[in-house]
Amino acid sequence: MSDPRAALGILISGRGSNMQRLLDAVDAGEIDASVALVLSDNADAAGLSLAAERGVATCAVARSDFSSKPEWEHAVDAVLRDAGANLLALAGFMRVLSADFCAKWHGHLVNIHPSLLPRHKGLNTHQRALDAGESNAGCSVHFVTAELDGGPVIAQSEVAINVADTADTLAERVLAKEHLLYPQAIGWCASGRVALTGSEVQFDGRKLDGPIRV
Repeated sequence: MSDPRAALGILISGRGSNMQRLLDAVDAGEIDASVALVLSDNADAAGLSLAAERGVATCAVARSDFSSKPEWEHAVDAVLRDAGANLLALAGFMRVLSADFCAKWHGHLVNIHPSLLPRHKGLNTHQRALDAGESNAGCSVHFVTAELDGGPVIAQSEVAINVADTADTLAERVLAKEHLLYPQAIGWCASGRVALTGSEVQFDGRKLDGPIRV
């Protein structure tokens, strides 16, 4: 019989610290899923070796090996589907995915972003929060859509910004929150408790009026 659980595809570009937390959560039974594949756009990503050491299937699909972004995305899509993945978690994946790719995986493509969305989409989130004089920062788990960091938010976790904070010290505390938030949110998605209907996030069959605060 085939495994009825969700099959997780984890996409990384570097060390994959959130990937490691997801693998830990799967091993501990906190996420009711199997891990189909860890895929990277970078053959030298440290996270690939870490995943392989744990017996997880890995694959590198380098953008430089393809003449166009659509060809590369087609290859990524094919590898993930061949592996049996049906839920994708971006974990430090540094490529912007096209509207076409996002549409193919609508409701099954999730990302964690190091800010309290919709604040500070894109890069350098911690320094931008400091420059704006904000009192809090945090991270957000959201469904991925064609708009960069603009998909419906599932859950958020917050940290206070201290007077002495630098971008590095703030990033360290936010990352600790990411490592707690992401496995919990992916677990909800894997079990079907969280679902995306159109542009509406539902939790246990009811529309969320705002992100779940963790």
